[in-house]
Amino acid sequence: MKLQPVEIPKDTPAATVVFDALRRAIIEGDLKEGTPLRQDDLARTFNTSRIPVREAISRLEEQGLVKTQRYKGAVVSSLSEQEAREIFDLRALLEPEVIRRAVPRISDTALAQAKDCLIAFSQSSDPMTWGDLNRDFHATLYQEAGLQYHMDVIENAMDRVDSYLRAQLVLSNGSERANEEHIAIWNACAAGDADLAASLTRAHILDACDALMLTLNKMR
Repeated sequence: MKLQPVEIPKDTPAATVVFDALRRAIIEGDLKEGTPLRQDDLARTFNTSRIPVREAISRLEEQGLVKTQRYKGAVVSSLSEQEAREIFDLRALLEPEVIRRAVPRISDTALAQAKDCLIAFSQSSDPMTWGDLNRDFHATLYQEAGLQYHMDVIENAMDRVDSYLRAQLVLSNGSERANEEHIAIWNACAAGDADLAASLTRAHILDACDALMLTLNKMR
């Protein structure tokens, strides 16, 4: 199990530290689907008791990142093609509406931050940074809508597919296309064209879904 131990600060609940570390390891693909999460091993890794580990695993299970199997205990969840399509269908409904509402309220600061993400994405040769920059780009624009509940749902949906999307960008050489689509979305936002930004966002999500289906078939 590839997992870097994290020092638990005295002013932060141990369960939160363990949860954040495990969540990131799953999202970034360091913990692959089917990997068992043994409480004793994790407690030793984080130098804590099993109680915060159990709480962290329970939170991960609520988000769909972990599931409990008979005789195996907690393992990192796998993602079926049907589940992936459901997640992308949800995103294709939700995210275009969020960005449609964000565009009339978008600030110069948010546009500048999103552009920084675009530049960093286009210049990076490290696949491990692409997923973070992709999420930061979209989140920076979406936050302007002021719809925090929508953002929480989108965040959870992204968590379920993020490790696969990172692999898809590498295996399909999809970073160039993703960058072009991001630039088009940014230009629509900068021009104040909410309908175009929504349309481009929906197409971007559905294109990513199609590419991911091919990647899932290659990975299995």
